[in-house]
Amino acid sequence: MPHPREPRVNPSILSADFANLQAELARIATADAAHVDVMDGHFVPNLTLGLPVVEALQKVSPVPLDCHLMIEDPDRWAPAYAEAGAAGVTFHAEAAAAPVKLAREIRAAGGRAGIALRPATPVEPYVDLLAEFDMVLVMTVEPGFGGQSFLDVTLPKIRRTRAAIGDLDIRLQVDGGVSVDTVERAAAAGADVFVAGSAVYGAQDAAAAIEELRTLAGRACGH
Repeated sequence: MPHPREPRVNPSILSADFANLQAELARIATADAAHVDVMDGHFVPNLTLGLPVVEALQKVSPVPLDCHLMIEDPDRWAPAYAEAGAAGVTFHAEAAAAPVKLAREIRAAGGRAGIALRPATPVEPYVDLLAEFDMVLVMTVEPGFGGQSFLDVTLPKIRRTRAAIGDLDIRLQVDGGVSVDTVERAAAAGADVFVAGSAVYGAQDAAAAIEELRTLAGRACGH
């Protein structure tokens, strides 16, 4: 079903130049947030950045930080990202021991709480818990590396998640392979927050790329 909320575009700094992150954040000043992928080399094979870098980015970012924790033991680490000022903190369902307790701790620390599902993780076990979250992230690639192709097999899960959300005030984010070629399919399935890495940072004009993704998603959502 079409979703009435305005689509949001959160470019992933995983595709940015890590030696110049302040300048790279300035390139996406028209975005809704900066998507910050935190990877620990355990939950996923890649290793990126952690809390000290997020604290530094928070001081210079022109947009809110949307932190996606691809880490083991988020129950221990996730609240600190909200305390550091991240607007949103998303942890993986597969890694959390007590997802509801953790979501409440993130919210108590001032952040919006999100729960992420890998492509093979069904949404159904979490349907009764959805009201505890501000966002559900359906991964549209296997988490761990940027630049992968969008997995169309996740579209039915996006539709089921949107149906489960119903009238709840919960955003539905997709992350992985989002581009001008795929954003409309994801939006039509019910997503309203779009994480795009190389589609934005690989463009000469990042602001124009963000606006194009927003326009395409909005059209598919019925805006």
